Amino acid sequence: MTARRPWWKTILGVVFTALMLFPVYWMLNVSFTKTEDLRLSPPHLFPTDPTLEGYAEVLRQQLPNLGTSLLIGLGTVALTVVIAAPAAYAISLLNLRGGRTLNFVLLVAQMIPGVVMAMGFYAIYVRLGMLNSVWGLILADSTVAVPFGVLLFTAFMSGLPRELLQAARIDGANAWRTFTSVVMPLSRNSAITVALFAFLWAWSDFVFASTLARNSALKPVTLGIYSYIGNNTTQWNAIMATAVVASIPAAILLVVAQRYVAAGVTAGAVKD
Repeated sequence: MTARRPWWKTILGVVFTALMLFPVYWMLNVSFTKTEDLRLSPPHLFPTDPTLEGYAEVLRQQLPNLGTSLLIGLGTVALTVVIAAPAAYAISLLNLRGGRTLNFVLLVAQMIPGVVMAMGFYAIYVRLGMLNSVWGLILADSTVAVPFGVLLFTAFMSGLPRELLQAARIDGANAWRTFTSVVMPLSRNSAITVALFAFLWAWSDFVFASTLARNSALKPVTLGIYSYIGNNTTQWNAIMATAVVASIPAAILLVVAQRYVAAGVTAGAVKD
């Protein structure tokens, strides 16, 4: 017979969950609030006279920016997986010299503040003429996602049975064929986890976008939100409506891919 959970733990769980979700609720509340009601004191906890003017602004102004963010996200995913998966394969299964050192360098690279990396990219992009370009943002976002991808792929691939690789070699497969036909199909969960991380990072990035693409004709949605903030007025309902719309793809991806992410993150943690 299973022990019943104490009632106070349930109450604490509900309270903490409500506290964590309150910013999400307030974002929804403000997105439906009229501009003239935003400065009321005290503010309304519920939109007493709801409006869709914020969402109308999103449909009128932000759809191109959402498309740009989608392009940047998908490009970052493709570049990250194409680089990280073969690199992890070489480190974990091909006895690459200096593999441990490289893993340590990748770990240190993740600790570099994004602002520092953005300024470095700015200096390089000025010389290469890559400022205000979608491809420049894809490359910059990938530099954050690739180290994470290599480390995650390496952790999983290190736990693959060596017998599978030996069987592939006996059948005549070279290193590349073994990678594409054996290793990558088995690394599906890890690949989905890396792709999801890369997409969400690129989708929500503001530091690189504001530094490298501020004057671009194609702006991501994070810069689109920033455009509503003026010196004298701030369109809070439009800001929150854009945030709600921009959160929908991320929420859908997390819900759909959660079981793959759980398996991908824990892969390689326990070895037989």
